[in-house]
Amino acid sequence: MARNAALSLAALLGAAGVTHFAKPRPYDRIVPRVLPGPARAYTYVSGAAELALAAGLLHPRTRRAAGLAAAGFFVAVLPANVKMAIDWRHASPARRAVAWGRVPLQIPLVWWALKAAQESAGPIGR
Repeated sequence: MARNAALSLAALLGAAGVTHFAKPRPYDRIVPRVLPGPARAYTYVSGAAELALAAGLLHPRTRRAAGLAAAGFFVAVLPANVKMAIDWRHASPARRAVAWGRVPLQIPLVWWALKAAQESAGPIGR
């Protein structure tokens, strides 16, 4: 099973990163308003981060660092998922379910990233 978590997470992050550039508007809407500057900048930065994390997960020597960084990234984007759930509180039941479902989904994503980090080339410094 070596590399399965890392490679599949790299695919997910790569696809998500691409969508931040191809279809940025949905991401712009969930950027918390308390952040300074334009929402689009945060959309692009988070998309670039996802692409960088995906690339890092693909190489055994950077996999551990990328997996740990991805775990931190998933924690960092939690406020955007909470904002989406709050913003969609008056949406249809299906949309509310999707929005609120994204919040606890961060837990298995963090676990997945930590699992991918364990699939590294070995101890740091090797």
